Amino acid sequence: MRSVTGTRPGVGLIAACVLADVCCVLAFVAIGRHTHHDGDSLAGIWHTAWPFLAGLFIGLLAARAWRRPLSLVPTGIAAWLGAALAGMLIRVLAGQGTAAAFIGVTLAFLALFLVGWRLAARIVSERLRAAG
Repeated sequence: MRSVTGTRPGVGLIAACVLADVCCVLAFVAIGRHTHHDGDSLAGIWHTAWPFLAGLFIGLLAARAWRRPLSLVPTGIAAWLGAALAGMLIRVLAGQGTAAAFIGVTLAFLALFLVGWRLAARIVSERLRAAG
């Protein structure tokens, strides 16, 4: 399978994409914890983040993201839904709270960031190809 650039993605690209996804989830958690005055300790961030990170990896594995790490479909959508929906389910199973508003914010933020960075990368890549 080819990436959006038409070549097989290298290990470095795959690792960079996973790192970008992880950073998006951690940004979501850090902003949320700061907004709700829950503290910014590493233990607190980890406690909140791990279900969403586990969901992210479930989504990435389900989409076989290593084949097309920059693609919007299936990789970006799977990363988003894995992090948001599987992450929320894991959160519930782990005894952490959820609320309807939190689910909505989670879906919106993670869609914007996990799909959004891929869309931005695609736009930049296409413009660079057109200019070069």
